[in-house]
Amino acid sequence: MEPSDFSYELPEELIAQTPLAQRESSRLLHVPAAGNFHELRFAELGTLLQPGDLLVLNDTRVIPARLFGQKASGGNVEMLLERILEPELALVQLRSSRSPKVGTELTFEPGINATVEGRQGTFFVLRFQSDIADILGKHGHVPLPPYISRTGEPADRERYQTVYAQKPGAVAAPTAGLHFSNELLHDLQSTGVEVTEITLHVGAGTFSPLREDQLEAGRLHEERIEVGAEVCAAVERTQARGGRVIAVGTTVVRALESAVVDGELRPFSGETELFIRPGYSFSVVDAMITNFHLPESSLLMLVSAFHGTDAILRAYRYAVEQRFRLFSYGDAMFLEKRT
Repeated sequence: MEPSDFSYELPEELIAQTPLAQRESSRLLHVPAAGNFHELRFAELGTLLQPGDLLVLNDTRVIPARLFGQKASGGNVEMLLERILEPELALVQLRSSRSPKVGTELTFEPGINATVEGRQGTFFVLRFQSDIADILGKHGHVPLPPYISRTGEPADRERYQTVYAQKPGAVAAPTAGLHFSNELLHDLQSTGVEVTEITLHVGAGTFSPLREDQLEAGRLHEERIEVGAEVCAAVERTQARGGRVIAVGTTVVRALESAVVDGELRPFSGETELFIRPGYSFSVVDAMITNFHLPESSLLMLVSAFHGTDAILRAYRYAVEQRFRLFSYGDAMFLEKRT
């Protein structure tokens, strides 16, 4: 299995640079377990759901995780938080013309100092002089994905966030959830669709190219998840009544499947390195709502595992031909698990 097996033609003009004015006005491509594709508007999601189905959301909240600054040599540097290790210690991605060495002093706007203390793979360990969460809350920028070629705007602080975001910690939005409005969620629940929430704090590693060691080990970058007892109970109720467990996003799929022990979903709090790729056997999820993903990415491998690589690439070719908007601020898919 090679990343190149999960590639497709990507016209750059289809990469959505801005969100639509109304969340639920995006397009939705229904990819059934068998049969032809079906196009809808996201506002029509209810036509694909049934009373007794369970929607599982990711309630993580994106933090302003990006800082801009300079090295002592004067070169520009951009920091994207991966995770906070201690109040003043962080694991980060750094972008600069030349990778800074251990001991390098960095100065971020406005006058915030940090020292490079070490490396962990492709990430850097930075020591700040005060509380990192406080620094980011006051001075951080919205961490828009690298394929969005504009700088973040004030409107992104609200729009690059789900309406049900509660728990701060993500550096990227669980983008399948961006299509939901409060009104749509209320309407779905009024028809008998149940809703529950897990937490997965999306890390910066989600945008990193797959490395050879990850492919060989079958493990991805770590992300923190919380799957509570109430989620397990909701899944059990759903399965008992013959409903479907529908994951809103690949993050929810990863969290639920990471919490399976001996074929049973159990409460879990901790880190996951789960790498879902073709050949994986799903235990919990019956269908998923997801945005379109980058070529050769781990997320494209995940949806290929769920629905079949050839079928997914056929759906992507269709989406490109029909000019769907792609990636974080783009359109969505409703994928049924292929058996």
